[in-house]
Amino acid sequence: MPLPKLLITRSDAVMSGAVVFAGTRVPVQTLLDYLEEGDTLDSFLMDFPTVNGIQAAAGANARARQTSPALARRA
Repeated sequence: MPLPKLLITRSDAVMSGAVVFAGTRVPVQTLLDYLEEGDTLDSFLMDFPTVNGIQAAAGANARARQTSPALARRA
């Protein structure tokens, strides 16, 4: 499956405006919830096969940049 040009999107017409992985109805927040609960990225991908690994990694990395002071300074 080819990658979408955008990895995440937001539209008022999709999931009430939640930020979702492009081409899906899976909110990025769902991935963040999985990771905060200690689940693995692989576990998330098995449960949500419409999200590809690159999209999920980008969502996890974006979150890490927001929560890590060292990474946030470099962004």
